[in-house]
Amino acid sequence: MGRRGPAPKPTALKRLQGNPGKRALNDSEPRPTATMPRCPTHLQGEARAEWRRVARGLHDAGLLTQIDRAALAVYCQAWGRWVKAEAQIQRHGEVVKTVSGNVMQNPYLSIANRAMKQMREMARELGMTPSARSQIKVVPPDEPSLADLLFEAVGGEVG
Repeated sequence: MGRRGPAPKPTALKRLQGNPGKRALNDSEPRPTATMPRCPTHLQGEARAEWRRVARGLHDAGLLTQIDRAALAVYCQAWGRWVKAEAQIQRHGEVVKTVSGNVMQNPYLSIANRAMKQMREMARELGMTPSARSQIKVVPPDEPSLADLLFEAVGGEVG
């Protein structure tokens, strides 16, 4: 069963906003190292080209680490599928005739629509839309997080 409502907000973002919900914060949230992931070998054609187009920018913005590789691969695969389906729609139209002469919706239209939905979902997860980016505050990897600064201020060691 899928989750209901909006995706949970990262703990770092809640802290930076002063924890407006006043709920307990997750102090154990993972902080992955900012290693640039390699493009998976199964991505080919348009999917691989999309990886090359967006991966460096996402990584440089602090939005892509090694553990985000699969999420970006899903986005890129959906992109590649969407591009192929759109080419078929352009070639044959949105409505096609069956062998028996009946008119029906081009099956590639359903494929394109599903791929667009998957792309939108993954783009939001990866901070690739203007509205998603407006809700994200990224701490560059070289700088300590707010949690590190607060912990250091109360006499703890950072590291």
